[in-house]
Amino acid sequence: MWALRRAANPLRSHSQQMVGVRACCAMSEVLSTNITHREEHHEKKYERLNIYHLSKSFSCGLISHSSSFLSIRKLSCQAGAKSSDKEDGLEDGFSDLEVPPETDIVGNVENNDDSEKLLSEGEISEEDIDQAAHSSVDLLDAESDLKCEKKSSKKQEINSLFKVLMDAPRHSMAVALEKWVGEGNELGRSEFYGAVLNLRKRKLYAKALQFMEWLEATKQLDFNERDYASRLDLVAKIYGLQRAENYIEKIPESLRGEVVYRTLLANCAVTDDVSRAQEVFNKMRNLGFPVTAFACNQLLLLYKRCDRKKIADVLLMMEKENVKPSIFTYRLLVDVKGSVNDISGMEQILETMKAEGVEPDLRIQALVARHYILAGHKDKAEATLKEMEGYDINENRFACKYLLPLYASLGKADEVGRIWKACEEHPRLEEYLAVIESFGSLGEIESAEKMFENMLKTWKKLSPKYYNVLLKVYAKNKLLHKGKELVKRMSDNGCMIGPITSDALVKLYVEAGEVEKADSIMHKLSQQNNFKPLYTTCITLLDNYARRGDIHNSEKIFQSLRQNGYSGRLKQYQSLLQAYINAKTPAYGFRERMKADNMFPNKHMAAQLATVDAFRKTKISDLLD
Repeated sequence: MWALRRAANPLRSHSQQMVGVRACCAMSEVLSTNITHREEHHEKKYERLNIYHLSKSFSCGLISHSSSFLSIRKLSCQAGAKSSDKEDGLEDGFSDLEVPPETDIVGNVENNDDSEKLLSEGEISEEDIDQAAHSSVDLLDAESDLKCEKKSSKKQEINSLFKVLMDAPRHSMAVALEKWVGEGNELGRSEFYGAVLNLRKRKLYAKALQFMEWLEATKQLDFNERDYASRLDLVAKIYGLQRAENYIEKIPESLRGEVVYRTLLANCAVTDDVSRAQEVFNKMRNLGFPVTAFACNQLLLLYKRCDRKKIADVLLMMEKENVKPSIFTYRLLVDVKGSVNDISGMEQILETMKAEGVEPDLRIQALVARHYILAGHKDKAEATLKEMEGYDINENRFACKYLLPLYASLGKADEVGRIWKACEEHPRLEEYLAVIESFGSLGEIESAEKMFENMLKTWKKLSPKYYNVLLKVYAKNKLLHKGKELVKRMSDNGCMIGPITSDALVKLYVEAGEVEKADSIMHKLSQQNNFKPLYTTCITLLDNYARRGDIHNSEKIFQSLRQNGYSGRLKQYQSLLQAYINAKTPAYGFRERMKADNMFPNKHMAAQLATVDAFRKTKISDLLD
């Protein structure tokens, strides 16, 4: 607290001697000064995270772990200061490799040809998948329970119940479930968790919610806090945050605990709702819930996309509250540093991890290798890949799905072939995805198609995700005709075209130069199949219209982003302003629009605004024209 108040006054002299942790805390001033400068001008408009809800008995001198945590916070500060120029033009969002691997479906349902009559993609973006991996509804605990149950006869009941849920139309699901229970099937907690997990993995949130509503209405199970949190998560995904907040009031007060509120916080982070996330976080503090690594990670995830300069504030709070960083915290920081091309900062985070006794997992190593490749450090990238391989790649199969696309990014076709040899006898689904993507990156289209056909022979009923990887290969290589044929094939095979396929299809048409057609496809598919387009889909269209100087269509896509709840990111404002610049047209009232949306320009946007201001008409310019 003392350090933040001191940093909030950049004009105060820092020549005074400081002792203990005060000397350490002062190192966050570089970043805090930037935040202060902005807040002094927009204090009433900009709601800052209230991290002052600390214990009154808190004393800076009591922090015993400040030296080890200091280096992490210092690195984050540099992300806001040292790398700010690089960061200005970057698109927010996770790196591709940050999307977690999908585990095998419980009971290997995917291998059962009769298990699915209709495969659906769901309603959320790729970003949300990473969030789901750290979901606050404690489904990982449920999955652990199921691993034990899979060794028993419960596995058959789980698959049977899931098949009933998949086959039953929504209007008659209750009848189907009552019939299934009436036939003597057991419906306990393990069956419930198994069915909901399978539905979630397929993004069938509406069915999962209907199933939970039926369970609660019929009192088949006594809901605990985790169950209510799971239902809250589904309500938020389907109906939005306001309905989710209203649902909390219906949960029994005794079960309205920290897990429930952190679920709501996670959904605020997913939707980039900064102000609501801050309100939920502060309410959790007011209710006396402890500050956890999970809650802090949600804020880090949110600010990573929306306001990176506030990452240091969260890390400072974690230090003061003695919250130990999790592996996900480190992963976020590694990606933040790598994405702004601060390789030395990224390496310092890795050193800090190891000093704290935390070994980087495969996903962090893959992130590091990817950032090395993008920064042109090929030797360091190759060294990281060799470390990921270990002594024997056959004994380290889990690394293959990461290694394949990374070697392809380095242009090493021989290495891709060598790694695939460790997989080809009994390939896993995620390895098929990786090798198809890898061959696509290398331009070996026929090899990618061959792998896709082999995958389809092994798993005849695949979700759209597995078609999309080949669709993205076609888009990258501008193979419009082949992409269209693949989408038709998906439809024939019973796959519902959802937002992720729509995203790939839009990029396919955009790469072929048919931007208007891509725009039309996005709107028609979202209306026909009742889903919200992904943020990346809209941004792809906005960027391409802006490149043409097409103000009308750029404004249309910009409004579509707002209507779909995608607000709080500077990227869309930058793209829209670029449309005015390319059209050499003044953007009257643009600053006022941003202020109304609680958005404030960074250095990159300030330069854009200066450029577009030069197009303003004056009396003398009218005469000269």
